[in-house]
Amino acid sequence: MLSSSPDLDHLFAALADPTRRAILTMLLEDDMAVTDVAAPFAMSLAAISKHLAILADAGLISQEKRGRLKWCKLEPASLRAATTWMQGFGQFDPVDLDDFERFLEAELSGPASSM
Repeated sequence: MLSSSPDLDHLFAALADPTRRAILTMLLEDDMAVTDVAAPFAMSLAAISKHLAILADAGLISQEKRGRLKWCKLEPASLRAATTWMQGFGQFDPVDLDDFERFLEAELSGPASSM
């Protein structure tokens, strides 16, 4: 079995949780204060802070203190290694369903039209 990069393991572990993925989606729009990140979730601020710490440890976000608030910022470059790894699986051409449907129509109508 091939060994994988510890960084990739850490990154994918952080991405495995739906709450953390939702947080990343929110941060696509703009930087947000921790309290604003927490607002849509039915969980404590402490629980959200733990999710944010995991995302920060994986390098997916950065956090900085601005005045009395802590702000979160998406770090999209951190996904580069994961994107490169996943692109290795994209070496196969995707199936064009329109072409496949035309092929099936031609194959199915060929013998029937000759009768």
